[in-house]
Amino acid sequence: MSFIKAALLASVAIGLAACDEKVDKTVDRGFDSKDLSQLKAGIWVDPAGCDHWIIDDGVEGYLSQRLAPDGRPVCSGVAPPNTATGPFKSGSSVEDPI
Repeated sequence: MSFIKAALLASVAIGLAACDEKVDKTVDRGFDSKDLSQLKAGIWVDPAGCDHWIIDDGVEGYLSQRLAPDGRPVCSGVAPPNTATGPFKSGSSVEDPI
């Protein structure tokens, strides 16, 4: 077997091994591990004026685009662009100095 074939086989094996692990992304894995539904979300408005859900538990942060039921982005005008609003730093016992 040539070196190229061996390297290709090894990279495929490593790639498939990485697919094996299943991670529950709904659980906070930080210092105060709990279900993410227990944290409070706020809204960050991107430069285009559209909303994103934001959560900051003091160690980790979470962000996802806010979408209407039909999949379109929500651009509510709740705050000026590049601004975060709401209780997104509450719900965690870890203090965030910022």
